[in-house]
Amino acid sequence: MIRSFLLTAALGVVLTLSGCGSTREVEQLSVEKRFEHARALFKDENYLDAYEEFRIVTLQYQGSTFADEAQYDMGECRYKREEYVLAAYEYDVLVRTMPTSKFVPRARYQRAMCYYRLSPASYLDQTYSRQAVDEFQSFIEYHPTDSLVTQAEAKITELNLKLAQKEYENGITYIHMEYYRAALVSFDHVLEKYHDTPYAEQALYKKAEVMLLRKRISEAKTEIEKFFEKYPNSALKADAENLRKDILSRPPQKAPEPSKTPTASTGK
Repeated sequence: MIRSFLLTAALGVVLTLSGCGSTREVEQLSVEKRFEHARALFKDENYLDAYEEFRIVTLQYQGSTFADEAQYDMGECRYKREEYVLAAYEYDVLVRTMPTSKFVPRARYQRAMCYYRLSPASYLDQTYSRQAVDEFQSFIEYHPTDSLVTQAEAKITELNLKLAQKEYENGITYIHMEYYRAALVSFDHVLEKYHDTPYAEQALYKKAEVMLLRKRISEAKTEIEKFFEKYPNSALKADAENLRKDILSRPPQKAPEPSKTPTASTGK
């Protein structure tokens, strides 16, 4: 019994010493070996441990040729773990503190991708979508010849479509609530900001409809004629024709009567 206990204890000591030795061995790695170790962990999808190893490189070997790549890879570890806010922070650290690094263009693109991944469905708050658009545009402005520019432009188009849908659907909701002024603001926003999306066509049609609902006949007529001029082959053409007939059938608006100023003689 005692012998068995002693053997177990001895084995525990050996394993502990062995563990300490392997830990010490890792701690004493050169920057090259440590970086290779971190990359091996990353390749094995052990992203959390890889992140810690890359972090040691950035802290202990700040002036090394591996520091900027390690900082970028810290962002990649977070990104692979779908920790997009944290990943965006790591990419931003590289952009701000190592602006001459060759990894800066990719870090800018990946920072935009973080917000793209956080972009929700169109009916939800679109803060992250707008942030992603800003980041992709920044990437294009700083690196106009980069091979990823085409992909960034495609992502902007996709996000703008979602943003246009959100704004258009806000307008429709305001119509149902009879908040016509708010609806006009939403439709105008679509027409000004997202004029190159399919929702601009629908927004212009709805704008004419809202003008009619507000009994602003002359403005409704202007908007519906603008619709036919801009979208002569629209799928909404039949509905627009009916709306135009409805607008033209309404009596013109009466000009407001001039206000009467009280005179001194009448005292009114």
